[in-house]
Amino acid sequence: MLIINGTVYNGVDQNPASNAIGIKDDKIVFIGTATDHINPKKTIDATGLIVSPGFIDPHTHADRDLNKPDEAHNLPFLMQGVTTVVVGNDGDSFYPLSKYKKLYLEQGIGTNVVPLLGHHEVIKSVIGNSDTRPSSEQLQKMCELVQKEMEEGAFGMSTGLYYAPGSYTQTDEVIALAKVVAQNDGVYDTHLRDEGSSTVGLITAIKEAIEIGRQAKLPIHISHIKCLGVDVWKQSDSIITLVNNAHKVGIEVTANQYPYDASATSLNSAVSPRWAESGGKDSLLIRANDPKYKTKVLQDTKMNITKRGGPDKLLIVKCDDDRFLGKTLLEISEDLRVSPEQAVYSILQSGYVRVASFNMNPYDIENFMKQDWVVTGSDGNTGHPRKYGSFPRKYHKYVKTDRVIGVADFINGSTSKTAEIFRIPQRGKLEIGYFADIIAFHPEKFMDKADYTDAFQFAEGLAYSIINGKIALEQGEFTQKLNGKVLTK
Repeated sequence: MLIINGTVYNGVDQNPASNAIGIKDDKIVFIGTATDHINPKKTIDATGLIVSPGFIDPHTHADRDLNKPDEAHNLPFLMQGVTTVVVGNDGDSFYPLSKYKKLYLEQGIGTNVVPLLGHHEVIKSVIGNSDTRPSSEQLQKMCELVQKEMEEGAFGMSTGLYYAPGSYTQTDEVIALAKVVAQNDGVYDTHLRDEGSSTVGLITAIKEAIEIGRQAKLPIHISHIKCLGVDVWKQSDSIITLVNNAHKVGIEVTANQYPYDASATSLNSAVSPRWAESGGKDSLLIRANDPKYKTKVLQDTKMNITKRGGPDKLLIVKCDDDRFLGKTLLEISEDLRVSPEQAVYSILQSGYVRVASFNMNPYDIENFMKQDWVVTGSDGNTGHPRKYGSFPRKYHKYVKTDRVIGVADFINGSTSKTAEIFRIPQRGKLEIGYFADIIAFHPEKFMDKADYTDAFQFAEGLAYSIINGKIALEQGEFTQKLNGKVLTK
């Protein structure tokens, strides 16, 4: 296959070239201008298109779709130009890895997959879901479990120290597990213990992540870096200083970021107190209705709602009860004629509930985006437009419209830099000998369409996607081919 006439960004350099790209089997075998000696079976004319490496999304929850035959195409990511997804983030992964590698191989997957081991799976396998300190024997068992999963092919370990049961874990326990990851040349990917002011505070959480990297001697990757809530707005300057100082003493710290001013998580994770979740959601709901605990639960919930910007800033984006879907917490509390904090537990009775939280400042979003150690990520999950729109939104809004960063910075921070962070071999660059994960998009039409009223609209403007040398998207249409692989270290 030969790609000609495109404006080619190779994932590394600042300036584009007018090179043709030759592909044989699953590899790039030619990059240059003299093509007379090549007789391709297929030629793609990329006139008017930007050609680049396929995007690598470092933080997705795509494994929740990839394990289902009818969702294994991974189209929400594929249509954004993503050719490789990192899965198992926030401390949650499908376990054991061997089972899901086999599943993906048998049924096929639409994009490449880079698996991480979730810290929560380690905890739950050994001590369960409660606020309990592991014994030395239990901690050793956890380390053995981490070693086994690393040998099975995990690229590293993720933590969700904000979420139960990860939130119950002490720093020295995380370091012990991270040292096992380090011995296997893995990466530590973390959802910080606090992204705002709900527990230890954002700055303290950043310092904890850096300390884990220092003591365990491994790369630290901060997922969806942000300043969440009015209490911590403008703290990006202090965080950037902390990270740059860590670089100076040899600690590798990077981060990913999604280009939206609203975060999203489960409703209970957003506003319920962590102490009340010990034992799981059922235990939380019991405590919220137990006269012994109810007052304290509601007080802490009210405080967390305030830190999130107030009940009018919390939008229900996924819920089994249609009465609540698409409404703010304030609107629901008025409908139910109860306080917002009481409404939380009425909503949670309906099942799993996700909420979008509008509480980030443009100053911090742009400040982080300009750092060369911050790459593009989606944190793609149901109900938030980032699952369908992160990469084209960043290009359309922050490159083309607002001119916060340049085209090459956007592409490089969505391809080669991410590959380097996660130690993904031979991906993320247009280079001879590298795997042929290549996209071509319209420079004026590549944009997101998903929003908070309809978060399930595919992005527009992607003309071609080639994964492992095979066409997955041709002239904007999905070929129905599942060309992805589970990648190995």
